[in-house]
Amino acid sequence: MEYRCKGFGDEFTEVFKREMGFSRPRCFPRRISASEGLVKRITLHGKLNGHKECVNTVEFNSTGDVLVSGSDDRQVIFWDWAAKSKTFSYPSGHLDNIFQARIMPFTDDRKIVTSSCDGQVRLGLVLENGQVDTRRLGKHQGRVYKLDIEPGSPHIFYSCGEDGVVQHFDLRSNSATKLFYCSSFTELNRQSRNNISLNAIVIDPRNPNYFAVGGSDEYARVYDIRKHQCDSSNNLDGPVNTFCPHHLVGADVYITGLAYSNTSELLVSYNDELIYLFQKNMGMGPTPLSVPPEELQKLEKPQVYLGHRNSQTVKSVSFFGPTDDYVLSGSDCGHIFVWKKKGAKLVRLTAGDQQIVNHLEPHPYMPIFASCGIENSIKLWIPMADGSLPLPDDAEKIMESNRQGREDHSLITLTPDVIMHVLRLQRRQNAAYIERRYDRADIENDEEDEGEAYLLGFSDGEASSEEGFTGNTAECNIS
Repeated sequence: MEYRCKGFGDEFTEVFKREMGFSRPRCFPRRISASEGLVKRITLHGKLNGHKECVNTVEFNSTGDVLVSGSDDRQVIFWDWAAKSKTFSYPSGHLDNIFQARIMPFTDDRKIVTSSCDGQVRLGLVLENGQVDTRRLGKHQGRVYKLDIEPGSPHIFYSCGEDGVVQHFDLRSNSATKLFYCSSFTELNRQSRNNISLNAIVIDPRNPNYFAVGGSDEYARVYDIRKHQCDSSNNLDGPVNTFCPHHLVGADVYITGLAYSNTSELLVSYNDELIYLFQKNMGMGPTPLSVPPEELQKLEKPQVYLGHRNSQTVKSVSFFGPTDDYVLSGSDCGHIFVWKKKGAKLVRLTAGDQQIVNHLEPHPYMPIFASCGIENSIKLWIPMADGSLPLPDDAEKIMESNRQGREDHSLITLTPDVIMHVLRLQRRQNAAYIERRYDRADIENDEEDEGEAYLLGFSDGEASSEEGFTGNTAECNIS
């Protein structure tokens, strides 16, 4: 039997049901945390200041009392977020921007794994005397944006990189296991390898044998770790399932963020496109190019979440709430978007950064999240407003501007001189990266590159400085 208090929000209804004995005590905290009324009260609680450059990653520990962050300043900081104070920090040992920092569970918060623009995967070990010992665990060729930890394991985690390699780490051993190269489906049966540059990796919490990766094409690929247990350069790239919205098959898009719910739903965020929620029965199978178009049309379409824009950086996407009732994303417009998972209703829209919000990290069991972006601070968001906060008056204008930006970007035509300009810039950047990588002294003494945010594009000033380029850069924003 369903009881509801007329004239009151969901949170008051849950309190009423608990007091009247209509709701079981152990269910009450989860139900109240998932109420839309409580989510609409979420507002800025405070900032954590301590990094010198933009913050790329934040994560709560398993109990939710500690927050860890990593930044372009190459420092890892531990925070007592409730007291808004820094506990301690340490230099990560990375030679470039930190993209992710994760606390290994059941290690008393003493083991932290990090990934970086320098391609390294490193371990920070907090010693009994408070000092931190760091060492390299593995290496990718190119940036490593994401790591993911096997749920409940103090030893096992995975990495993926721009080189298309997925690696398996076990802290009980001293080496990484290269599982496979993620290849384009059009190249699987050819001798020449066309790797997919990977941006995201997530493990299914309901069945940790499965993990998903996403990168420089339209497909989210799901793998079974049991098929990739041996370290071999000849390991075949064999996903067990793939996911993609029907209309994006063959489109020039790529994936920046992935998230699994506790019921194995897969959330996929595309660059300069939208966010999609896939159920397990929406997959295209291991070889999507072999699926006839008429069979694709029979598949149920995923839920889509509208309003934000994901163009300039590698943004994550997250579930929120004790039963994953909400979807969180940052945006290029500097706003935080919170949608109801079911029905995709936008319930909260608020400014989160003066420039771009890149990452939102939910608390493990409370209706709280942390955010970070281009600014040097971390922001904490808590349901502390006196009443439900409406969407801002300019919400429609914000979302329309984001939509128009996506459409304008999709209409850009690249002329040959622009394409050659981009290729020249890429060669220069690759050469500079290799030179810095092999000359650590130059890296440590080079003050000019510190604090540079890694945006997927070139500013007008940077583009126009290239010798020999005479195109109109103001008309083309390359991403």
